[in-house]
Amino acid sequence: MSTDPQSPKGKGTRLTHLDEKGAAHMVDVSQKPVTARKATAKGLIEMTAATRDLVMASALKKGDALATARIAGIMAAKRTADLVPLCHPLSLSAIRIDFEACAEGIEMTATVSTCERTGVEMEALTAVSVAALTLYDMAKAVERSMHIGQIRLVSKEGGASGDYHETA
Repeated sequence: MSTDPQSPKGKGTRLTHLDEKGAAHMVDVSQKPVTARKATAKGLIEMTAATRDLVMASALKKGDALATARIAGIMAAKRTADLVPLCHPLSLSAIRIDFEACAEGIEMTATVSTCERTGVEMEALTAVSVAALTLYDMAKAVERSMHIGQIRLVSKEGGASGDYHETA
């Protein structure tokens, strides 16, 4: 049950993917209007400064880790419905994945947009997760102690539940 003060309006603590008996099902969105929707997720892969610098300089033996992670994240966003059982397959309009070096390692941001009957939060979260996993795979020969974390939704726009923006 949700205790999030920013939980979707009118939903309270009801889990929409569960029926009255508690069985999971895919929500029927056929009566919802098609609207523009956008979601942004972030994640962090913690690594040493030396590894971060190699990744950012495209100097790993495996090749350009950022380009590979970007493509992997884009592919993952498009396959979210195949990976997360109750997600609807969506036609995505745009997927953008950015990387920024920071003191802890590399922060990833994925922004996904569509015009659909349901949101793209899971697509953005999946994109950033797989981008992080790909960076780990590309850099593990240099450093195996990297940590992936802080994966979260930072904003969502559109739909009946309204907008959401992470608060500091």
